[in-house]
Amino acid sequence: MPQMYPLNWISLFFLFTLIFMFFNIIFYFQILYTLKQNKNFKLNNLNKKMNWKW
Repeated sequence: MPQMYPLNWISLFFLFTLIFMFFNIIFYFQILYTLKQNKNFKLNNLNKKMNWKW
């Protein structure tokens, strides 16, 4: 049986970045979904001014 090494700070950092990226992607698609659902969104006028393509 191989020896189990304890988690060092590099592996912890890598694991937390993966978790953060995963939730960030979920949050981004949720924002896109809400912007598509609500046509009278509060950011709608701001989107027209900035010419953002959602």
